[in-house]
Amino acid sequence: MTEFRMPSLGADMEAGTLTEWLIKPGDAVSRGDIIAVVETQKGAIEIEVFQNGTVGSLLIEPGTTVPVGTPMAEITGDGEAPAAVAPEPSPAAAAAEAAPVAVEAAAVAPSAPAVAMPAGLRASPAARRLAAEKGVDLAGLLGTGPAGAVVYADVEAALRGEAKKPERKKAPSAGVDLDAMRTAIAAAMSRAKREIPHYYLEHRIDMTASLDWLAEVNADRSPAERILAGVLLIKAVAKALGRFPEFNGFHDEDGFVPSDSIHVGIAIAIRGGGLVAPAIHDTETLPLEDLMAKLRDLTVRVRAGRFRGSELSDPTITVSSLGERGVETMYPVIYPPQVAIVGFGAVATRPWVVDGAGDDSVVARPIVTATLAADHRVSDGHRGALFLRKIDEMLQKPEAL
Repeated sequence: MTEFRMPSLGADMEAGTLTEWLIKPGDAVSRGDIIAVVETQKGAIEIEVFQNGTVGSLLIEPGTTVPVGTPMAEITGDGEAPAAVAPEPSPAAAAAEAAPVAVEAAAVAPSAPAVAMPAGLRASPAARRLAAEKGVDLAGLLGTGPAGAVVYADVEAALRGEAKKPERKKAPSAGVDLDAMRTAIAAAMSRAKREIPHYYLEHRIDMTASLDWLAEVNADRSPAERILAGVLLIKAVAKALGRFPEFNGFHDEDGFVPSDSIHVGIAIAIRGGGLVAPAIHDTETLPLEDLMAKLRDLTVRVRAGRFRGSELSDPTITVSSLGERGVETMYPVIYPPQVAIVGFGAVATRPWVVDGAGDDSVVARPIVTATLAADHRVSDGHRGALFLRKIDEMLQKPEAL
């Protein structure tokens, strides 16, 4: 039997709140099944399971906030014996077992009048007795005992006029809490600039070949089936990483850990503010049509505030673009523990020197500016320049992508 634990959904995540279980004890689950919804600063995230098996006990109640790594459920793997479940007692046995408890409770019953406990309120017996004697409303107290229970000292403090009042919780907003997301982004970027020795490179790429090829490919396709230029940029980065693996992976306390897979994180803006960069898995192996479909699906779900845990925890590098905003050059910040991020600006028409047959001429060409922010602990400017040049080479032969 294994424990399903609160996953880490980014370097800036310390805890998550279980919003909903999508399974129950006894359910069969398969790798990739969505089994829970967890609320973080990035919004409500669908959490997948990564093994086949049968659900045992659910250890966390919905609404509970727990640190990353906390066991949330028990799952019996295929071929394992299920955990023993205690048989339910017979009615006669249950009655016999309950009788002594009732007698004991009667023997210690307080003489003070009973207090009606509001639903969901926890309070110790001593606190209830004192509250009943003194006419204290337990619902108006902030408990300091285990799990927020009101204890005797809390009632005494109320009688002295020193009790803390329960905080009014802000009503949950629909979708993503943008204030919390902005706080999470600021924390991650502060860590990045504090810990990662960034270096930056910039390279301009002639997009004529790519755009001409796209126009031909898209000529007979409906708008919903067309491939966007941004997909070529993403695929070119993914394929170039195969030659430059030092930009694909993570830096932890033991140093750089290269990734065997290429999962490109795509920076997507959320309406109203905020940003997330979920991954498209195995990006370099996807045909352009499949990559386009995955990008559309990801964009729709992210902007609706719905994405999956593995999409946030798996990116091995990030690609960010502000081209649709008209910005020509961007200088992104690495998202730890990644070691590189590639930025693209808008495709703009610029004068460009074209090497002709023995005669150079200046013509108008569509140009995009690519930037690289990389971790100097892992790579250097020489390798970074070669990496950007390889992306350029890929875009000059789009049919090979």
